[in-house]
Amino acid sequence: MKIAIIGAGSWGTTLAVLLGEKGFDVKLWARREELAKEIESRKENRQYLPGIKIPDKVIAEHSLSSCTENSEMIITAVPSEFLRNAMKEIKPCFKDQIIVSVTKGVEHNSGKRMSQVIEDELGKAKIAVLSGPNHAEEVSRKMPTAAVAASKDRKTAKIVAETLAAPYFKLYQLNDVAGVEICGALKNTSAIATGVCDGLGFGDNARASIITLGLMEMNNFGRQFGAKRGTVYGLAGVGDLIATCTSRHSRNRFVGEQLAKGKSMDEIKKDMHGMVAEGIPTTKAVYEYSKQHGIEMPLTHQAYEVLFEKKDINKAINDLLNLI
Repeated sequence: MKIAIIGAGSWGTTLAVLLGEKGFDVKLWARREELAKEIESRKENRQYLPGIKIPDKVIAEHSLSSCTENSEMIITAVPSEFLRNAMKEIKPCFKDQIIVSVTKGVEHNSGKRMSQVIEDELGKAKIAVLSGPNHAEEVSRKMPTAAVAASKDRKTAKIVAETLAAPYFKLYQLNDVAGVEICGALKNTSAIATGVCDGLGFGDNARASIITLGLMEMNNFGRQFGAKRGTVYGLAGVGDLIATCTSRHSRNRFVGEQLAKGKSMDEIKKDMHGMVAEGIPTTKAVYEYSKQHGIEMPLTHQAYEVLFEKKDINKAINDLLNLI
């Protein structure tokens, strides 16, 4: 099987390594030409996944048409805000390949999930989503990891799960696409809030309370989209929520910690060296959707005001305590 991976960040590169080591022919697309050339010449992505050797079966590309040509599966690993444009560029080359979205987010303005954005641009397609507690830093080092592959089509979920499975990477198959995507998006807001608690030195009790509140919001918001309770309380929900809220690898938790230390968003983005914290745009999209549809989301509400209205963090914490 020939596989195209759109997005050469840490997760896209990790999946390229995994698939290349399994013997698949993989093309990895990088938005920046200089990054594609560096990955191809060094067989290492020093910016996003330093220290991990990229197999020879993986070829780095800058051209989307060249990357997707003759592919049988396309994995989309670009940040949520860039997914729609990437799909528009892929459309002329699209030939009914299986599309696997590994992007965790909700599109701003439309409030759409990533699979819905893909359907908007490509029409009816065989789409699966991959999610769970999957830090690239651990998967790339072959640490034991479990994830879910969800698709409305059982055969597609099976193909994706079997293609990506490895001795250290166990895949479960689900059909609750909406639930998996909502969980993968909303956990990032909770991680920012948890990072704030850690940055202020509030301790384990506060962290556990934030995680619990985040789970409640995930469940409430997910019900609007028909998310199954089992999904919310499984790997894609609770599992991913715990990993993202407690791990030193979490970009969203890092954002919260730095906010608590008084850093501006511009300073934080500079410290992240090109990496994206999906929780920032997702918080905005979820807040606006919940406000329009009357969904009570106190944690998301306060996170939005801190991130986008420069609300004082201590004031936000006090208001949150009064709201719950």
